[in-house]
Amino acid sequence: MTALWIAHVTVTDPDAYGRYAAEAGPAIAAHGGVFLARGGRFRQMEGNERPRNVVARFPSFDAAIACYESSAYQAALAHAKGASERDLVIVEETPPPTE
Repeated sequence: MTALWIAHVTVTDPDAYGRYAAEAGPAIAAHGGVFLARGGRFRQMEGNERPRNVVARFPSFDAAIACYESSAYQAALAHAKGASERDLVIVEETPPPTE
């Protein structure tokens, strides 16, 4: 089953975060990740608001975990630490109902 990365982000250092984004994109793509939402319009309905919201789909839960743990993504993530406040969760998608 596919899995989603769901990230809620407040960027505090745009230059450093830009370096993260430039490196994270290829690392995510290398693990089959595809962005579904990346900083577009949103309306916070409950909980704590963060101005940047990102959703990426991976071919499997294991692929999403492997991406996060990969050396390429961890190198990118080093730029985001101290340059943002982030919450990230990896969620396995529910399969569509069968008829």
